[in-house]
Amino acid sequence: MSEFIATQLPLAPLGAGDLIDRAVRLYRRHLFTLIRIAAPPVVVSAIGSVLWTIAWRQLFVTPSSTVLALYVLLFSAGAALIIIGHIFSMLVMGGATRNLVTHLLWNEPVSARTTYSAVRSRFWALLGATLIVALWGGMSVSIALFGWYMVSIIIGFGAVVLAQVAPIWLSVLLGVIGFLAATVVALWLFFFMVSRVAYVPQVMLVEGKRVFEAVGRSFSLAKGNVRRLMAMALFTYFATWSALMILVIPLGWYGYLNGIDPSPWNAVEWPAWYAIGYSVLEPLSSILLAPVWMLGLSLLYVDERVRHEGYDIELMASRQLGEMPTLNVSSPFAPAISVDPRKIPPPPPASPNNLLGLRQV
Repeated sequence: MSEFIATQLPLAPLGAGDLIDRAVRLYRRHLFTLIRIAAPPVVVSAIGSVLWTIAWRQLFVTPSSTVLALYVLLFSAGAALIIIGHIFSMLVMGGATRNLVTHLLWNEPVSARTTYSAVRSRFWALLGATLIVALWGGMSVSIALFGWYMVSIIIGFGAVVLAQVAPIWLSVLLGVIGFLAATVVALWLFFFMVSRVAYVPQVMLVEGKRVFEAVGRSFSLAKGNVRRLMAMALFTYFATWSALMILVIPLGWYGYLNGIDPSPWNAVEWPAWYAIGYSVLEPLSSILLAPVWMLGLSLLYVDERVRHEGYDIELMASRQLGEMPTLNVSSPFAPAISVDPRKIPPPPPASPNNLLGLRQV
């Protein structure tokens, strides 16, 4: 029963809890394969983090101008690798989505080779789309922070005015409640904007659309997904930090026994080996949880098409009936999955009693 739940699409749309449960089940079934898929981008980010840490520690204490220029170059290279690693992760998400959909459609195995082959097939288009998504995400962060800042100023001013005519504890309480409410609104606004472009890589690789067509398609699919996307993001965030704490605590105890204060506020006093080890642990923890985020976005994309287009019925029909014939008919919906004509799977053989070539079920 667990295998059926993990590999088959449901007829009913999935809620936030169901999406997380489905992502975790798929993660458990393909653990090591998914880690291999997520590892290369994270390794690139980890190398950049190490270079950034080494350069940052020596940047302000180096007396030689020549060595200072070397550390500036090293700092820039580390920052560039961190950015490239995150962009690479977004590219891999699109390939992972196509691999997942073909797994659901034709029961193809989930593999790192298939995922990266899909990424290579549309690398430059995916890179352009990823840059558009990154710019949109940066704009979303700016708008959410600006809104939070303005609301916080108004709430702070109101709390100060209220303190003149009411007890201090009441103004403090209302101020804290107001700041929490402003934070929740800012988070909702951020996820509302980011959700508009959450499906761009998936649309490009699953439906075969171009960059700007994929952006428009993502906007049309992203209806009512803010709560589920927020739940998935918060679950992945707290799970990643939990995994990080599991890795950091042994390092912290070892450093404490060797006379090192493991508090982050004393990071400038850490020896080089401890600072480098700490900077490596964060990317390593994301290797374990990045597949959950990839699976969550993939399943969320599939679920949006299930809700809006009956995608589960189309996938089941494609799996049972084989490839549909090419007809001069335009559909208002995208195909179940775009197929390279050179790689179309053969249709099931026709039986004597089945003139249409349909498989008996």
